[in-house]
Amino acid sequence: MILPDINLLEGFALLLLGCALMLGLFRLILGPAAPDRLVAADTLGVIATAGLILLAWLLGSALYLDVALVYGVLAFVGVVALARAIEGERT
Repeated sequence: MILPDINLLEGFALLLLGCALMLGLFRLILGPAAPDRLVAADTLGVIATAGLILLAWLLGSALYLDVALVYGVLAFVGVVALARAIEGERT
């Protein structure tokens, strides 16, 4: 597969997503408490979904949009399940 030429704005968007992903991973690993890690995991899910949407736009393929939709739903369900598990530990 040959990737299309990426212009400056698209490259900047990829760079921002990469930086946000690194900051989210940093917070996920070093978060001082479980709720901080939970928020970081949710943020990483949103960033990954945005990355898949950007990839779909760059490649012109609707398949990646379907993958992004499924990943977004699974990330949301996972974060809700983790939040309930953390809430159950506190009571």
